[in-house]
Amino acid sequence: MLKVENLNVYYGGIHALKGVDIEVSQGEIVSIIGSNGAGKSTLLNSISGIVKPREGTITYKGKEIPKLPHKIVKEGICQVPEGRHIFANLTVKENLLMGTYLRNDKEKIERDLEDVYNLFPRLKERITQMAGTLSGGEQQMLAMGRGLMSNPDIILLDEPSLGLAPLLIKTIFEIIEEIKKMNKTILLVEQNAYKALSIADKAYILEQGKIVKKGYAKDLINDDSIQEAYLGKKK
Repeated sequence: MLKVENLNVYYGGIHALKGVDIEVSQGEIVSIIGSNGAGKSTLLNSISGIVKPREGTITYKGKEIPKLPHKIVKEGICQVPEGRHIFANLTVKENLLMGTYLRNDKEKIERDLEDVYNLFPRLKERITQMAGTLSGGEQQMLAMGRGLMSNPDIILLDEPSLGLAPLLIKTIFEIIEEIKKMNKTILLVEQNAYKALSIADKAYILEQGKIVKKGYAKDLINDDSIQEAYLGKKK
């Protein structure tokens, strides 16, 4: 469904991504694991058109992706950014409807709103509340709900658990699994390696801009080097 080949990204003289290759098949959750500064967000930003690679190709459903972010969204790729970036001065419902700005299927929009409210009951309770007054966990739910309202086939999730309490982290990962059941494909960037590997089908380990290991998540979660580096376990 999504294929990244030989992706090289620079920020000035800094070589942020170095020949990155990844593949995401339809219906999968694929996790990108790595420490701060490894290039995880840069990879997502390259796919969604925010960052322009110097070299490499990104193909989606067999075609090279468009160059402009709004056209990429229209093709069915949506990014939920790190830090949420909700519209603080708009209500919960207005934020959700911002996700539909490229859509003109009004009847389906109403059905999708109900699906989002079913997935995130807290948002339904706060339809008219200003988004800036929500808790961190609620804002993360809102950002994810807004992404779903663009009616994507593949969702790029950037650090959805960042800054959340353990109980909310558990809830967010349960919701990610529910989103998969909605026939969505998910590319998940996450520092919480154990949680990310526990729900993923496949995973890639990104270190200093390079993919250093890849495989089925169930195998990587039991890999000694992964356990020591990312799961806090000693050999």
